[in-house]
Amino acid sequence: MDQAKTPERKVPAPRIRQYTGEVVYIYAFDVAYDMTRQPVRELLGQPVAQFVVDASKPSPRERFFYQPGMVRLPPMERIGPHGQVRVGRVIKLLPVGAISICVHVPFAVEHVEDLVGYHDLQFSNGSLSEEVRRLAEEVRGELAAHYVQPVRQLEEEEAYTVFCIESPMLNPEGAAVSAEAWWRAHRRAVASLLTQEPDADHLSKQEAEESTGRFLSYYERDLVVIDWDAALIIDEPQNFAETLYVMELANVQLAELEAYDRILDDSLDRAYRDLNARPPRGRAGILRELREIRIDLARFSDELSNITKFFGDWHLARIYENISARFHLADWHRTIDKKLQTLDDLYEILNQDRTNRYMIILELAIVLLFVIDLVILVLGIHGP
Repeated sequence: MDQAKTPERKVPAPRIRQYTGEVVYIYAFDVAYDMTRQPVRELLGQPVAQFVVDASKPSPRERFFYQPGMVRLPPMERIGPHGQVRVGRVIKLLPVGAISICVHVPFAVEHVEDLVGYHDLQFSNGSLSEEVRRLAEEVRGELAAHYVQPVRQLEEEEAYTVFCIESPMLNPEGAAVSAEAWWRAHRRAVASLLTQEPDADHLSKQEAEESTGRFLSYYERDLVVIDWDAALIIDEPQNFAETLYVMELANVQLAELEAYDRILDDSLDRAYRDLNARPPRGRAGILRELREIRIDLARFSDELSNITKFFGDWHLARIYENISARFHLADWHRTIDKKLQTLDDLYEILNQDRTNRYMIILELAIVLLFVIDLVILVLGIHGP
């Protein structure tokens, strides 16, 4: 006799007393081609300090982090989605000609779905993105003397939103809840939060699994879920900084790679235009320009890679690996490498063309000298 199959019992989702933490909005701006090595002592009336990560997880001695200049601005009061909030702002200055602005907005909500409204944050006096853009313009104006080839105007910023929930999360009885167990029970709600979908029931199972597929955990009480436009961190508040910094650097890399790609597109368009011009522009000028672009962009690529050189903390390295995969940084690098190769090919073609022209001139000179020598010889024989 066939035994009747019993339906699979679902484990009830653990309830949480309250979700507290902060939403961190990360904005990266490309402001110049490069930055001078002259130290910046003060910005917007605040001292510039060196950013330091105080890691709590065990790591070897050779651990190294790139440490940019940092300015912590005084907090400001704003009216947000759930009333008055105290907003913190931190600016980081990077030598690749970029600035990163982080805005910290605290929250305390009953349900994780309540955080969806924090994505496109609106204050009573305007949007957060508009405020940050004005702040970036102020920074760019004040640091104009420190920048090499500053941009004429700011391009669209690269923005990333991180929801930081404080742990341990407590149930109504006051007992701690495992971060990974909570995530598995609330996976669809987390997916709706990261994708900015107000109704989690509208998401398919496939989308929920895809948007929350890259998750990492180190201890029972911490968790990181990474998506393309947003991320979720569950950890103790003192541990937020190191994870946020890795995400911030990846976001800066994405913004700079986009700027890098625009520079290459302009250079290639100009090179093709010069080659097809009638009459063509001076070959020496084109070669000199292409050579400078190749050298400058090679140096730029090295500096961009150096800002994410950190060794020793394998958990943070895994976080960077996952967020770089979400941002498709490797694809950006491959695309840019192909364009650089095209520039190299153009340089070689022009260089070979110039060499050929020199060889023709030399051959003509030799022929001319031979003819002159023959004429002198003939005149010498028939002369008086």
